[in-house]
Amino acid sequence: MTLISLVVPCYNEQASIPIFYQTVEKILTTFANNSGHYQWEYWFINDGSTDQTLDELEILNTKDPNRVHYIDFTRNFGKEAALLAGLTQADGQFVGVMDVDLQDPPELLPKMIELLETTDNDVIATQRTDRTGEPKLRSWCSDKFYRLINRISNIKMRSGVRDFRLMRRSVVTAIISLPEYNRFSKGIFNWVGFKTTYLPFSHRDRVAGKTHWSFKQLFSYSLDGIMDFSAVPLAIASWIGILAFITSILGLIFIVSRALIYGDPTIGWPSLVTIILMVGGIQLFCLGIIGKYISKIYLETKHRPLYLIKKER
Repeated sequence: MTLISLVVPCYNEQASIPIFYQTVEKILTTFANNSGHYQWEYWFINDGSTDQTLDELEILNTKDPNRVHYIDFTRNFGKEAALLAGLTQADGQFVGVMDVDLQDPPELLPKMIELLETTDNDVIATQRTDRTGEPKLRSWCSDKFYRLINRISNIKMRSGVRDFRLMRRSVVTAIISLPEYNRFSKGIFNWVGFKTTYLPFSHRDRVAGKTHWSFKQLFSYSLDGIMDFSAVPLAIASWIGILAFITSILGLIFIVSRALIYGDPTIGWPSLVTIILMVGGIQLFCLGIIGKYISKIYLETKHRPLYLIKKER
């Protein structure tokens, strides 16, 4: 029997959990009845929810203890920590990652399983083909992020690719072997390599609740992704410093030449203050980039765990 483990991070998803479980159960039960040699388990990770998410998970665990397992974090550690915790606990030969809001269509699971069984692919991932209903600014920024990171990083990422994927055990082993504290799963999934096929699907709305990702959080997450997989921002800081130095030399030559030719000493504190502020701003910008990298190094050297578990079943 082939065991399929589904890793499902949850944060304030009390309304989505029962719907998700019923939907996936129906699909996998029908598929297993037709194929006859599959079993599955769920690993729900309660990422510090403040609603009744844990209560819903306990109800499912009581109802179906052999399949439904959950991990309850001591606080909110973020989706990256939840994914790692779930992948670490999953025992299946095939391991999937899904969102509980059903924006990841579970109807694709049978196809994903069949592709892993009948082809030499190691990962069956999914790619959203449209962003219907998403704010235009968020869609535009997302598209620009992928274009930017693909230019400055050796790791190429497709626009619209979701975390929703089904992987062989060898892929999961590679992912959880990475010891880094600062994790960006979209990049890690690509960094480990392995042969991957992408299944397209159209955008779906959440079945319940509302998104927990604000524009500010997504922007911060994208910056983390850029810095985790590219050193180009550091090079940008260096080039800005060189450009500022060259500009100052040219400015000095111009001022001295004008004074020698016209005998007109340069008078004007406003222009001087402006130049000082410009150079100071450039310096602070470059220091900010360097400081961001140093802060990541600092977090890595602490060797703190990515998450703490309060309860597990």
